[in-house]
Amino acid sequence: MTRRNWKRMRPASLVEALRLCKEFAAERHQLSVERIADRMGATHDSLYKWLGTGRLPAILIPAYEHACGCHFASVWLAASAGKVVVDMPTGRTATTTDMVEFNTGFAAALQLLSDFYAHPGQANPAETLAALTAHLQQVAYHQANVQQHATPELDF
Repeated sequence: MTRRNWKRMRPASLVEALRLCKEFAAERHQLSVERIADRMGATHDSLYKWLGTGRLPAILIPAYEHACGCHFASVWLAASAGKVVVDMPTGRTATTTDMVEFNTGFAAALQLLSDFYAHPGQANPAETLAALTAHLQQVAYHQANVQQHATPELDF
């Protein structure tokens, strides 16, 4: 069984985003729904109902994501409002691996975009959009990282 690349996962709906959070918690942290609910301060019955319907109260989304260790629901909420979510830069120097990932992501997005325009009826628009969004996020991250490096924060 192959492992999922969680960095490239993009939910298409709130229900899928909540499900991805639950699956991430199970795969990466070995957490059951009962343990997630306990960490949130909710009952497992309520959490099962919210996950099934996608009607998790908005005030509980940060607690749910913190318990799961991922942010798929917040990312979906921002994307559904037409926003691009960018992880906060850490201010660290990019490694060779980071640059290869950056170049690979760009090449994949460019290939999908070329296919989209060359064969409009055959290309997968959702896949193309996901690749372009991932590349824009990488570009914005590196832009903010360089900007932060140019004006470093004070050490206390």
